[in-house]
Amino acid sequence: MDLWQDFLTNQGKVIHKWEHYFPIYERHFAPWRDRTLTFLEIGVAQGGSLQMWRRYFGPLARVVGIDIDPKCRSHEGDGVFVRIGDQSDPAFLASVIEEFGVPDVVLDDGSHQMRHIEATFDVLYPRLPKNGVYMVEDLQCAYWPKFGGSVDDPRTFINIAKSLVDRLNADHSLGEVETDAFTRETFAIAFYDGIVVFEKGQILRKQAHAIGKRPLGFG
Repeated sequence: MDLWQDFLTNQGKVIHKWEHYFPIYERHFAPWRDRTLTFLEIGVAQGGSLQMWRRYFGPLARVVGIDIDPKCRSHEGDGVFVRIGDQSDPAFLASVIEEFGVPDVVLDDGSHQMRHIEATFDVLYPRLPKNGVYMVEDLQCAYWPKFGGSVDDPRTFINIAKSLVDRLNADHSLGEVETDAFTRETFAIAFYDGIVVFEKGQILRKQAHAIGKRPLGFG
């Protein structure tokens, strides 16, 4: 069963997701199915999505949810763990990593506050393993003032992600953008309606090739 059908037939705890997110989830999360992994979801709410991820990724997955609301502890279950704390607190995030190890996949569906999203990303993304995936959803909020959003504010996560595109391509910037760890360790950034995805990975050699036989008449 694919993730969309699982969602539509859910009879367990409430899952609240935009329907157009499901093809995006499948695109980026499918390679991790039936593998040993730690999946970290920021924002537990009513607990249904933790159960959905556990079903989706399979019996080898460890699903960890974090939330600031102590009531969310009630959503723990087989292969599902919940820890209570502030997603923007580096000490709390470090304690989660110490207990469960570095996550392979992160989904930020937490407070949606711009400063919280940035703080969490700054702590977790550099620690993700090679081929790790970091997804931030509900970035409609990057345009809404009550979440610290604005089209022109450079500190919204949408605008931070835009600036990271230049760091991804720093090797080609003729020295205008400094190559750094983000450049070396990021394979891709994908933008969708309401979602930004970062994929870890290294390009060991950036070299263009021209291979093939020249047509007759060309020197």
